[in-house]
Amino acid sequence: MRLLAFLSTVAVCAAAVNRTATNGWGSTPSQRHYINATQALAAINAAVDYSNSIGVPNDIAILDPSSQLVAFLRMDNAYLGSVDISMKKAKTVTYFNGLFPSYGLLNRSQTMGDLFGIEETNSGLVVFGGGQPIYDYDGYFIGAIGVSGGTVAQDIATSVHGAESIGTTITM
Repeated sequence: MRLLAFLSTVAVCAAAVNRTATNGWGSTPSQRHYINATQALAAINAAVDYSNSIGVPNDIAILDPSSQLVAFLRMDNAYLGSVDISMKKAKTVTYFNGLFPSYGLLNRSQTMGDLFGIEETNSGLVVFGGGQPIYDYDGYFIGAIGVSGGTVAQDIATSVHGAESIGTTITM
């Protein structure tokens, strides 16, 4: 029941701002806001540059607002297990319309939290850092970046760097 109340609150917040409801029925392609391939590659390149500067090989995924993969890169020597994690970090962000980073659910998903077990839904959500929403400069949610391969702090810093290379993001 608490999950339903939470999701209702998220929906009300999204509708009030109307920056996440970008691809609904009745819209035309020119009215839709989503990350394109050029932007996705620019974000990946920025994340790779940052990853190289800190010496961490990462897996980097870019998803559009409907959770579809736009671009992906597995850096040399990046962990194979991090491929799925990076995509799920970005998916976690898109499933909640970019209202918060992947770690926005961390405290609430712990034992005794009001969303305990949420990470087991939707074929697996990731509730720790490394997934960031990407907004264009007009404030529209256009996609998400997921980074995995380093520590949580390194993944967050890398994903923020990638997102901010083409737009803006939020941190908590």
